[in-house]
Amino acid sequence: MLTNVEGKFDDYPDEVKTIMLGMRELILSVAQDNQLGAVEESLKWGEPSYYVKGGSPIRIDWKPKAPDQYCFYFNCKSKLVDIFRELYSDQFEFEGNRAIVLRLNQDAPLNCLRHCIEIAMTYQKNKHLPLLGA
Repeated sequence: MLTNVEGKFDDYPDEVKTIMLGMRELILSVAQDNQLGAVEESLKWGEPSYYVKGGSPIRIDWKPKAPDQYCFYFNCKSKLVDIFRELYSDQFEFEGNRAIVLRLNQDAPLNCLRHCIEIAMTYQKNKHLPLLGA
């Protein structure tokens, strides 16, 4: 983990840090399980960001102004959140065309989240396909 990203995780309250590190591991495992290559981990706009070649960046964050939630952020100019909404409107809350919103006090639907991460990480390859190849 990069030092600046590590510092970001260290700044989260303990309960949040545990969840956010779990989400980081989920992202890294999707990349590994699908043999998508090296994951570039950095801070973008002060948020942990994950990118694989051929994909679209995924950012994750928790903010004190909304202390009961954390989000997965996606490129708002892509079709990603629209597709996620079509596939999983019964599983997730969404913020406009840029984020999946998850609640700290609820278990995240990990299989659905894994699928969304995989779609984002293969976006460039599949952006021409219906439902992005979902």
